[in-house]
Amino acid sequence: MSEKYKAIDPELPYFVTFSIIEWMPLFRSSDYADIIVNSIRYCMDNKGLELFAYCIMPTHLHMIIRAVGKGPGPIMRDLKKFTSSEITRALKYDTENLNMIVAFKKAASDIRRNKYLKVWQDGYHPEMIYSNKFFFQKLNYIHMNPVKGGIVELPEDYYYSSARNYAELSAPLEIIIQSIELETL
Repeated sequence: MSEKYKAIDPELPYFVTFSIIEWMPLFRSSDYADIIVNSIRYCMDNKGLELFAYCIMPTHLHMIIRAVGKGPGPIMRDLKKFTSSEITRALKYDTENLNMIVAFKKAASDIRRNKYLKVWQDGYHPEMIYSNKFFFQKLNYIHMNPVKGGIVELPEDYYYSSARNYAELSAPLEIIIQSIELETL
């Protein structure tokens, strides 16, 4: 793994991304997106995860997070492991997504630790948020993702995005909306 994608300072926020195997559009279904929402909420309530921004796209998700004192690694590992189990459990009863099950089985067949399905691509690609300018660049990127993807016309129209929080609309997750005082490195 390159140095670019390592969380080295546990005090700073990070832009993180993780994607579904073969970019399958699993999160088009709110049933699966809600698994992510509930898991993020659990990590916020019980593991010290601070959430500044998020967007759960059909094939991947982006977040700006912080886990003071720990860094994001252990929380992201647990989040991906738990959501993978929950998604696998839900897919067993989902006859409409057989193509996803086949793709996830194929991905798991090459890995000893995976017994049935591999849902997530490896890694979470943390990028350290080192300045306010970079924070707002990533925030804009996250919020514009569904617009650029042709899903909605306005960022706040996408339900699974913190753009709704910033627009003071109902949203599935609470976030921290405050200025982060960061020095430019």
